Amino acid sequence: MELGAVIVAFKLGILGLGTVGCGTVQLLTDSDGRHPLLEEIEIYRVGVRSLDKPREVKLPKEVVTTDLEAIVTDPEIDIIVEVMGGLEPARELMLKAIRNGKHIVTANKAAISRFGEELYTAANQAGVYVMLEASVGGGIPVIQPLKQSLSVNRIQAVTGIINGTTNYILTRMQDEGSSFDDVLVDAQELGYAEADPTADVEGLDAADKISILASIAFDRGVNREDVYCEGIRQISKTDIEYAQKLGFVIKLLAIAKKVNLTSLSVRVHPTLVPSEHPLASIHGVNNAVFVEGEPIGQVMFFGPGAGAGATASAVSSDILNLVASLISLPESNSKDSKYKISNLDPLLASFHQGYCQLAPREELVTRFYARFLTKDQPGVIGKLGTCFGKHGVSLESVVQTGFQEKLAEIVVVTHDVSEGSFHQALEEIRTLEAIDSIPSLLRVL
Repeated sequence: MELGAVIVAFKLGILGLGTVGCGTVQLLTDSDGRHPLLEEIEIYRVGVRSLDKPREVKLPKEVVTTDLEAIVTDPEIDIIVEVMGGLEPARELMLKAIRNGKHIVTANKAAISRFGEELYTAANQAGVYVMLEASVGGGIPVIQPLKQSLSVNRIQAVTGIINGTTNYILTRMQDEGSSFDDVLVDAQELGYAEADPTADVEGLDAADKISILASIAFDRGVNREDVYCEGIRQISKTDIEYAQKLGFVIKLLAIAKKVNLTSLSVRVHPTLVPSEHPLASIHGVNNAVFVEGEPIGQVMFFGPGAGAGATASAVSSDILNLVASLISLPESNSKDSKYKISNLDPLLASFHQGYCQLAPREELVTRFYARFLTKDQPGVIGKLGTCFGKHGVSLESVVQTGFQEKLAEIVVVTHDVSEGSFHQALEEIRTLEAIDSIPSLLRVL
């Protein structure tokens, strides 16, 4: 393909050749039936930690190297594809690549959620792009739609099932009545969960991703450390059964929501989702992102949230977008026949307009589900109602569902209430002599 009289060939430096790296190489080297621009892309260098590790793709020996720094400083390379993951050395390598005039395509949600502002600022000063479609939702196109197609809307909320491991576990528990521990072992054997599943089951992975989505949807950076995060280890078969009886399913939701003109709520926690809600139908390892805005109303993006093929699709789409943008550059907007851009496309570039203010958690308004184990005494439900009423908590339903050994089991669902008021009521309830324990406390969408 030609740019003026110059033959354009875009050279990639790929950092990492694991599952996503191999998937990306396979896609880029099998261009039949795909977009013709893929034929103008050359995999020039690939950086790995070990040359001896067996891999699913075969590359010429001269292409593969363990010298990652040489890749990010190579003047021949136009685009760095970072699929190695982790915080360091990924962050430093991307910054060094940017300083050397390279565009970045990354799938690294951990690095972007923590260092996005630093990377974006460096890239904008250097006149290069940071592309991150693959960092959230696997193969689901959601980053670019938020930046482009939906950017004219006033976004009110972004709610997602954005961790496939936890969705798989909760789906199995719901469908089979299995316990969390049993399904987790199966998920690890099937490769859906890591040997150390902490990032997934504690909600940390989802918190990284909702930080990124919130920063794009609301044009403000989100301090990752301020995101409230609660995992699914405490979810029991009992709660899933009660949720179904009440017309809900339990999902790990990541939520970014406008609270008022100046603040947001950004949080991750297991949630009772009404069975008629679109997110209730997302099963297995699939992901979905549900966006609410004005004037569009509600839209949902759904698809595979992980895996070599899905993530490689997102990585390659970013590469293709970059190549299309660079090809269209006027010669006066390029430098030394490379592609440092004096005027970045604002719908393609990444940037923050400062950081958003997160509303205090005690001020957030939601509904709650709570399960109490109590001594089998007359008047317990009345005492619960009195404590809740004293703190302004209105109850939608109170049901004594049965017994666990000698303890009565009582399930409560509230109307909308501030988290502060609800937890004040719980503090008083815990002092009641009849209350043995509160084994479950979940929010309701």
